[in-house]
Amino acid sequence: MEEKIVDKTLLSVKIFHFRELGLLGFIIILALLVQMRNASFLTLENLNDLIINTAILSILAVGMMLVIVTRGIDLSIGATLALSGMITAMAVSANPGLSPLLLILIGTLIGLVCGSLLGFLISKWDILPIIAALGMMNVFRGLTFIVSKGKWISAYQMSPGFKGIATGSILGINNLVLIAIIIYFISYYFINYTRTGRQIYAVGSNPDSAKISGINTKKILLLVYAIMGALAGLAGVLWVSRYASAQNDTGMGYEMNVIAACVLGGVSIAGGSGKVSGIILGSLLLGILNNALP
Repeated sequence: MEEKIVDKTLLSVKIFHFRELGLLGFIIILALLVQMRNASFLTLENLNDLIINTAILSILAVGMMLVIVTRGIDLSIGATLALSGMITAMAVSANPGLSPLLLILIGTLIGLVCGSLLGFLISKWDILPIIAALGMMNVFRGLTFIVSKGKWISAYQMSPGFKGIATGSILGINNLVLIAIIIYFISYYFINYTRTGRQIYAVGSNPDSAKISGINTKKILLLVYAIMGALAGLAGVLWVSRYASAQNDTGMGYEMNVIAACVLGGVSIAGGSGKVSGIILGSLLLGILNNALP
């Protein structure tokens, strides 16, 4: 039974390959049209900024893809991002000598806890994802306000090492882009070459059949929301590091951009289909539109 579900999913993935080619063609045409309007659009400097600005969006879109594939939605990621970013910013403000890697770990763990709480509500208590996410979004926003006491952390309160997380580079590649690439490869391998990754698509394709075939659907749902939360926590650290500012309303409404990137990248709201390559293209398309608009 499970093999049939997986075969069906693989067929849909092959179909989406053609959609991705069409999307790539559209991106190229759009880029050329924007170049005709703005001669500096296709310069190396602008393209570099475009890719860097798209990195955080695409990281979040990878996690959102897994959630949507299971027929869910997570509207709390902007609040999770804000909570993670605020706590790490406060930590580095109080202890400037903290290691950037430790701060990344702290932020990711905060997001993991937030995502796991949401996943627990959805998988164990059978609360509709959109209702649970809206509720937790307000909880996380409230926690951000309580933790910060309504204040915000500015650039001068952050250490150079913390700000260097997003602005630094390795071998000429910006850290944000490098982190995004690493996440792409890990998620691609996880989705395509692990049993759990295939089960995620099976649950999204047909939850009842997946359950009958022996897949622990509750465990899968808890896992995808935990992953989404962890990526949102990581994104919170990267966001605050890049913009050198942690505020209570950081990332407010950003979840809609992430969902848009997923939809543009071919992720089906009905569940069961979506690819990492499509997510990258969808994020890039949204980045081009944001860059081109005045």
